[in-house]
Amino acid sequence: MVALWQRRRSPWLAVTGLAVTGLAITGLAATGLPAVGAGTAGANPLPGAPGCKIFPPNNVWNTPIASLPVDPHSAQYIAAIGADDPVHPDFGQGDWDGEPMGIPYNVVPGSQAKVPVTFMYASESNPGPYPIPRNAQVEGGPSSTGDRHVIVVDTGNCTDYETWASYPKNGGASWQAGSGAIFPLSSNKLRPATWTSADAAGLPILPGLVRPDEVKAGVIAHAIRVTVPCTDTRFIWPARHEAGQNDPSCPPMGLRLRLKASVDIARYPRMDRVILQALKTYGVIVADNGTAWYIQGTPDNYWDNSVLHECDGVTGNDFEAVNESCLEVSPNSAEANPAHC
Repeated sequence: MVALWQRRRSPWLAVTGLAVTGLAITGLAATGLPAVGAGTAGANPLPGAPGCKIFPPNNVWNTPIASLPVDPHSAQYIAAIGADDPVHPDFGQGDWDGEPMGIPYNVVPGSQAKVPVTFMYASESNPGPYPIPRNAQVEGGPSSTGDRHVIVVDTGNCTDYETWASYPKNGGASWQAGSGAIFPLSSNKLRPATWTSADAAGLPILPGLVRPDEVKAGVIAHAIRVTVPCTDTRFIWPARHEAGQNDPSCPPMGLRLRLKASVDIARYPRMDRVILQALKTYGVIVADNGTAWYIQGTPDNYWDNSVLHECDGVTGNDFEAVNESCLEVSPNSAEANPAHC
């Protein structure tokens, strides 16, 4: 089993009432943001890969959960994560402690040469080669001692390659990593049960990142990746792997949480409102052990760190755990069917 490193980075985040009709979200006039409905998912193509949507529209990452029931253990999970701890955007402009803030992704053509990758946890990793370029961006920068995720999107085949604890060898002619996973972006297929990925929950990282292009467009139409300080020795759909401690008061990997509809986001700057609205409509998915309420995004000069920091008034008390089990079509698929709820 793989327990990914605890994430501790920049200090940073918090939201409006909204009416829900099925899973279509209305009543966003007070926020000044576009209305979001089922089918909006994937509306913002990945920059550099306009022909590749990040999973089908009916993927669980792309499914609104604003109308789903509250998990009966919600209060217990919120307390374990940290009811008084603020939400932190773990991304931004520039460096924090000498490292870029956020998880970058690399875009390569289908002709990109593939290189061999050796894995510490080979039995739970998709074997190489992987199309990692010699100049690949590594999370935290080339000298990082942190998670060192590498994400590569092959635009010719619309495939997402992800590795953890990634180190180039021989000038990038080969790589060594803790674990790795390959995700065809047109498929809802999950990894084998109990397998890790580049993330502790066995999930992909790319679909849970906050990106500047989404915020500029005014809609983040997917769930966001979040870390929590403790997880139980369980995982629930759509997660495939656990890396926790035997403590049922802690949330399982894969738990979905959302910002409560009653939280007022109208007073926040637009950049923050887009992010906070996504926390209401799509929520977060517990993907790794780390600092409480750290949500992940890509590093970019577009971000205004001082604006992001204005949202740190939102705390765990403003969230609730969601029971999304009714969305599940198959335990081995990320397909979500709202009609079942």
